Amino acid sequence: MMKNPPLFSVASFALMGLYAPARASILGTAGSFAVLGGSTVTNTGSTVLWGDLGVSPGSAITGFGPVDSGPGIVNGVVHASDGAALQAQADLTSAYNAIAGETPTQDLTGQNLGGLTLTQGVYRFASSAGLTGALTLDAQGDPNARFDFLIGSTLISASNSSVHFINAGGGANVYWQVGSSATLGTGTGFAGHVMANASITLITGASILDGNALARNGAVTLDSNAITAAPVPEPVSGLIVLAGLVAGRRRRAK
Repeated sequence: MMKNPPLFSVASFALMGLYAPARASILGTAGSFAVLGGSTVTNTGSTVLWGDLGVSPGSAITGFGPVDSGPGIVNGVVHASDGAALQAQADLTSAYNAIAGETPTQDLTGQNLGGLTLTQGVYRFASSAGLTGALTLDAQGDPNARFDFLIGSTLISASNSSVHFINAGGGANVYWQVGSSATLGTGTGFAGHVMANASITLITGASILDGNALARNGAVTLDSNAITAAPVPEPVSGLIVLAGLVAGRRRRAK
């Protein structure tokens, strides 16, 4: 039996956020929610959320340990139709409308996001947007580069699709404003804030790094997913945490 977890796995998780850009404030209180539903939030399988979980104006949350016997884990606070969830929905609406009102810098209607490399900008889809394969977001050395996507109807990713960053950047500065519903396919590795007017579905194994699943009016449906919305460490504090992990492991190894 392995006495200690592999140092690589622990250290690499800590390093993920060391040089991430500061979280934008456009989402207000909704930014602390890994998942926010409008009607219900339903989970099947071993979903792990880093951030709060909430629903409003609906009140039903199922499949999470804090609220029933479900297998889901919430590393945050659960808000079921309370004042915090209500305020988060109000802030979500403000952010949704702000993104929707932006002037596009490029129209991608009819194109698949898979295989594209995009620099910061505002990208419009008149109707649906699809992702099959890998989308690369190039921040061109700017850690605060913003990528906003205005999607008229649905956002759908195929199985095992992904969003990658090069030359700095990160999910904290990516916004997906979806006119109806979003579906992330099996094994998709997504990033950014998914703000859907209706519902959001994450199929088995799909994940969102440094972002959220935020549904204004409909349900959020989960199945063995991982969503990380919790603020990442600042560079100095993050290095201190990592140094402590390394030192502690060395002491145990003696």
